[in-house]
Amino acid sequence: MENFNQEDEVLDKQYDSLLMKRLLKFALPYKGLMGIVVIIMFLVVCLDLSVPFIIKNVIDNNINPLSGKYSIIEEAENSSIAIGDKYVVRGERDGAIRASIVYDENNEPYVIEGEPRKNTAYEISGEKFFQDNNEFKAHEITIKDIKVLRTNDLDLIKWNAIIILLIYIVIFILNYIQIYLLQYTGQKIVYNIRAAIFKHVESLSLSFFDKSPVGRLVTRITNDVETLNEMYTSVLVYLIKDLFLVSGIVIAMFLLDIKLGIVSIVTLPLVVALTFIFRKYDREAYRKVRTRLSRINSNLSENISGMKTVQIFGVESKKYSEFDEINTSYSTAAMEQIKVFAIFRPLMDMTYQLALCILIWVGGTAVLNLTIEFGVLYAFVIYIQKLFQPIFDLSEKFDILQSSMASSERIFMLLDNDSIIKNPKEPKHIGRAQGDIEFKNVWFAYNDEDWVLKDVSFRIRKGETVAFVGATGAGKTSIISLITRLYDIQKGEILIDGVSIKEMSKDELRKNVATVLQDVFLFAGDIKGNVRLNNENITDEEIVKACKYVNANIFIEKLPDKYNAEVNERGTTFSQGERQLIAFARALAFNPPILVLDEATANIDTETESLIQDALNKLTKGRTTIVVAHRLSTIKNADKIIVMHRGRIREIGSHSELLEKKGLYSNLYKLQYAGQ
Repeated sequence: MENFNQEDEVLDKQYDSLLMKRLLKFALPYKGLMGIVVIIMFLVVCLDLSVPFIIKNVIDNNINPLSGKYSIIEEAENSSIAIGDKYVVRGERDGAIRASIVYDENNEPYVIEGEPRKNTAYEISGEKFFQDNNEFKAHEITIKDIKVLRTNDLDLIKWNAIIILLIYIVIFILNYIQIYLLQYTGQKIVYNIRAAIFKHVESLSLSFFDKSPVGRLVTRITNDVETLNEMYTSVLVYLIKDLFLVSGIVIAMFLLDIKLGIVSIVTLPLVVALTFIFRKYDREAYRKVRTRLSRINSNLSENISGMKTVQIFGVESKKYSEFDEINTSYSTAAMEQIKVFAIFRPLMDMTYQLALCILIWVGGTAVLNLTIEFGVLYAFVIYIQKLFQPIFDLSEKFDILQSSMASSERIFMLLDNDSIIKNPKEPKHIGRAQGDIEFKNVWFAYNDEDWVLKDVSFRIRKGETVAFVGATGAGKTSIISLITRLYDIQKGEILIDGVSIKEMSKDELRKNVATVLQDVFLFAGDIKGNVRLNNENITDEEIVKACKYVNANIFIEKLPDKYNAEVNERGTTFSQGERQLIAFARALAFNPPILVLDEATANIDTETESLIQDALNKLTKGRTTIVVAHRLSTIKNADKIIVMHRGRIREIGSHSELLEKKGLYSNLYKLQYAGQ
């Protein structure tokens, strides 16, 4: 994408479906594990939804004293009580007289021979039970008799409690397995995404990095990828679980009571409407948060890297003001997002309370009218709480999902950036190059047609030492960047041993060229690692030999750990000259046929420069050497000096030849040594 660097502008288009498809591709290799997690979640939901149903049966069948079936039998049984010459027992018996238990106005229990209607007034007088025009025989019993009759109920309550406990133990075990598998899968997916981003970033041309702040790229690979981890582990699979849960609850409600089921879901359309409104505003808020966080990281990276300059020039206050402005912008965006969430969640709570009130009103009336059992109402209260739990979670899931969408937009914007120096489909293999380099009518610009090099042509023969000189911005450094295809030219052709570098593999091309830059970069690790750069073909002996060639051993062997000495980030514990010597050893250890020195001795003291010059006089033999230098004294012995001016070659010749011409080179030389 072209607009990676304009990402601070909030995008208006909705890419959800496209982005989600691309995100799901990263999860495809783990669909088996995801499937196991989904199955476990389905089992957990089924077990979880069975508990209210079990409790409902316990309340209605075992706890409620007016519920349950009773029979009058001829012979005594366990847990039966005597009424006259007969016995009352809990449960139904074939051929036995049905019986019921009721309470009079003084709350005294009676056994009624028969099954009077529950939702109708009655009167008890002596041994008679009257209801409407019906009359039943009544037997007064005691509370102790009730306990005897309900001995089995006590046992069932105990066993149901044990069953519920076992269900939750199983749920705990299944949840542990599910969470472990889900987090493992999420970490593997995020690992692959982070690796893919880093690999892609490594393949981008330097023109991309010229325009992209480091902090922004770090945000993509760290913060944004971690946000995706939350989506994979806390949203995607759990949305399936929520679907199971909501579907199961609705089915359970309608199986228990259709009327209460309808009452319980009457507020769901309001929930859907609120969710769609929330989705729109939350997405916009999260986009602002992500882009402004990226600005903070970019600003921090820039200021920390340049802290020495900040303190030297005393601009701490100015830089703090800049950071404070960016930080305030981020805080404002974060508060906007919090406001959206702060409105949505209480609205969901209020909707839940509204649904609960309607249920209590309708269900409570039904219980008082004895059209449903109390246990049914209790089960509905639990189910409606479970029904709204995914909806409450949905607000947080939308937070994560919208954050993930905003992050994934940035990530895929980076992954879609096609400023890649591509390898040819069928590269020509040159092996170890001879070192013959030729530029043919080369035109190059970093931006559009703002030409840095204009129709540049020259040839460097095998083993020659050629120096490029010229004012700043003349195009010297651009030439050496083009030789290794760090950038691609717009016009012309660059040849090595007669083969266009665009027809070679980048890896093979760059193995033939070693470059020493003016600003040496050392990686955190040790000295040997910085010389070797993970090339296991370079032995410790070769590292020591290379260091001795460039006289780096003089300071290295004074260190306590010598070649195993620790190197901090960017090599800050070493002097500029010491870092330069390590860089020379690094280049020479790779033993390239082409050696490039870009202002390599510009920041080195005279004594160190003489040591390096001594090594270079030996090492440049048999190698094609390209030198970019401002200090003309370092290139007097070059076979050829090419003078650049405003992107064009103005003079070519040896040191003495160019002085005789009295042209640009002669003027530069006189300016540098006018006082000597």
